[in-house]
Amino acid sequence: MSVVGIDVGFQNCYIAVARSGGIETIANEYSDRCTPACISLASKNRTIGNAAKSQIITNFKNTVHGFKKFHGRAFNDQFVQGEKSKLPYSLHKLDNGSAGIKVRYLNEDKVFTIEQMTAMLLTKLKETSEHALKKPVVDCVISVPSFFTDVERRSLMDATQIAGLNCLRLINDTTAVALAYGIYKQDLPNPEEKPRNVVFVDIGHSSYQVSIASFNKGKLKVLATAFDPYLGGHNFDEMLVEYFCEDFKNRFKLNVKDNPRALLRLYQECEKLKKLMSANSSDLPLNIECFMNDIDVHGKMNRPQFEEMCAHLLMRVEAPLKSVMEQSKLSRDEIYATEVVGGATRIPAIKERISKFFGKDISTTLNADEAVARGCALQCAILSPAFKVREFSITDAVPFPITLRWKSPTDESVGECEVYSKNHAAPFSKAITFHKKEPFDLEAFYSSPHELPYPDSRIGRFTIQNVMPQLDGDSSKVKVKVRVNMHGIFSVSSASLIEKQKGEAEDVQMDTEPTVQNEGRPEEQVGDTDWQNDGDKQDQGASSSKAKSKVKSVDLPILANTTRQLDRDVLNNFVEYEKTMIIQDKLEKERNDAKNAVEEYVYDLRDKLCGIYERYVTEDESNRLTIMLEDTENWLYEEGEDQEKEIYQDKLSELKKFGEPIEERYREHEGRPRAFDELGKKIQLFMKAVDVYKQKDERFQHLSAEEMNVVEKSVSEALGWMNAKMNAQSKLTVAQDPAVQVAEIIQKIQELEDVCNPVLNRPKPRTEEPVEEGDQNNGAHNGPAAQQGADSKGNQQTKPPSGEMEVD
Repeated sequence: MSVVGIDVGFQNCYIAVARSGGIETIANEYSDRCTPACISLASKNRTIGNAAKSQIITNFKNTVHGFKKFHGRAFNDQFVQGEKSKLPYSLHKLDNGSAGIKVRYLNEDKVFTIEQMTAMLLTKLKETSEHALKKPVVDCVISVPSFFTDVERRSLMDATQIAGLNCLRLINDTTAVALAYGIYKQDLPNPEEKPRNVVFVDIGHSSYQVSIASFNKGKLKVLATAFDPYLGGHNFDEMLVEYFCEDFKNRFKLNVKDNPRALLRLYQECEKLKKLMSANSSDLPLNIECFMNDIDVHGKMNRPQFEEMCAHLLMRVEAPLKSVMEQSKLSRDEIYATEVVGGATRIPAIKERISKFFGKDISTTLNADEAVARGCALQCAILSPAFKVREFSITDAVPFPITLRWKSPTDESVGECEVYSKNHAAPFSKAITFHKKEPFDLEAFYSSPHELPYPDSRIGRFTIQNVMPQLDGDSSKVKVKVRVNMHGIFSVSSASLIEKQKGEAEDVQMDTEPTVQNEGRPEEQVGDTDWQNDGDKQDQGASSSKAKSKVKSVDLPILANTTRQLDRDVLNNFVEYEKTMIIQDKLEKERNDAKNAVEEYVYDLRDKLCGIYERYVTEDESNRLTIMLEDTENWLYEEGEDQEKEIYQDKLSELKKFGEPIEERYREHEGRPRAFDELGKKIQLFMKAVDVYKQKDERFQHLSAEEMNVVEKSVSEALGWMNAKMNAQSKLTVAQDPAVQVAEIIQKIQELEDVCNPVLNRPKPRTEEPVEEGDQNNGAHNGPAAQQGADSKGNQQTKPPSGEMEVD
């Protein structure tokens, strides 16, 4: 079973796997542990990751990046419309109102959903994991920003299904970092002691997240979370881009924003410049050759100037820190450490502001880029039965308060209550008892829309079906279980109708799921709804005992209608289409490999014809082959540029028909002397044995004359064969096909050994030595059963028979 953790970032992705040696971040086919979240679509296939990033400029309209922020969002969303003008690719409105991405793929205009694009990226990461682990990968844990709403999390879960992955958990970025930090700590306080509070700050490419976690031995609890989903390293890149766009417009009369390719190049250079300024405070140059209209541009920037430009961005660093401290109700003195991760935390001004806010130095003990992926892998290892991990419980927090509203079709009265407060423990289930006579709807939504980084506060509508009144006409008691699961997704997990039945006087245990206590919260009654806690169950048990009646629990069907959730049929179609695209990518790779094999063979053979093969080819062969290679090279770059795999394979076979004989001559010439030398040594060895036998040497006197005649004849035949072949070969040039091949010489050696070795290596038969008369008694006890031991002088000791005593 695979144990894989995936950090799907806005700009880059990281994969960590659990092995026997611990957690390891794996590299892709480019030996890079960072895989860009970038997908390029073309007329034949898709390229994903590093290969796609190299096409951002050349194929900018069909190279998609930065799409993670569009998960679960409508096309008309104000945020989407704001980002649309900044993107080199096109956004498109889907039939359900969601935002899609329009590209040119397989020579057709295609519109892909955000789920499909993320699934393509996950497919690539899955292949990278399988290549590293050398086994199939299905189970994984994937990171998600802590501010992602229910809709966005469902969208990401759909993407994992399209990619053929079984996501065991969507874990918040900062929670994964906290796990990577805490699970290895040996000095955490005991469970009964005061916990250790640590702040985790994650500022990545596009977002800023903060959380406070408390640690005890074997335990992690997230106390509070805060975020700025629109502040990240990308904002600082944009400030540099804006500056240089204006600068180039004034100095070089270039309108950079009208040229997408030039704008993308400027973004890449500004990102490099930003990273250099983190390590240098002096003036740094920015030079781009042939930027626009064949004009070379140049500029410069230093850190103080950059920080002054970004002052309004740096001011936003403090607000989430202040918010998370207020939510947790902790003082700065109660904070043990402040751990920072994420690429943007390398900016000195950001680190300085975080350190100043907490009044202590920040800690950078974790890998800023890989900490999230490592935490995901640890969570996957904890959930996997294949790995034994020390016990470590993780309690996350609900980022936004959730309210439940209910109403019946014929009843105009509406009730609502908050089921999960902000920073409520998660995963967590709650049981609610309703008194209803007919089916009713439960509508879940976020209570504080102003806190959401998402325009729609609705989570979904859940219809509890088949609700009927009791036989006496009273309202039925309906028990509903709601849950925020491990992924941070809200759902109505079950509903049951409690039916009263007349029966004998006996106590009956209700067949219902145990209720998770509402953290000591007293019983609330809002309208016709009862919040049920452990006290409720005791009261029910007492009342049922007094009433002497039976109750029966009947499961009720629930019709869920969640916001922007993909239909099951649509999801299945996406799964099949992803498999089709994977097959297409594989076929195109095989076609390219076949083409590259032809090109490689042309260059390799041409180089060797003027090098190591020069002696082994005649002038006519060399001229003919050189012309063939030139024609093939020209064909590859003209009509052979885009051919089927079979045509490339035929072309390679045609070249090898002329090239392999030359290669064979070279190999034979190099290997033949060693093979003849080995055969000569064997012949000498066996001839010497024959001569020794003829000299009546006692080592071979047990062999018969007939056997030795066979050996001598075989050696003579081998010697004659070798001399004949060597003479025939000596009459040929190295440019001619050999008279004898190395394989024939090796076969002759084997034949000679098969004849001679069984005879010459036969052991001499043993002869029994005569036993002297005085030793006969001792000899009678020399068998394994009789030999029991020897005394210190080496004399044999025999053990007396059973029942007899041995006396000195």
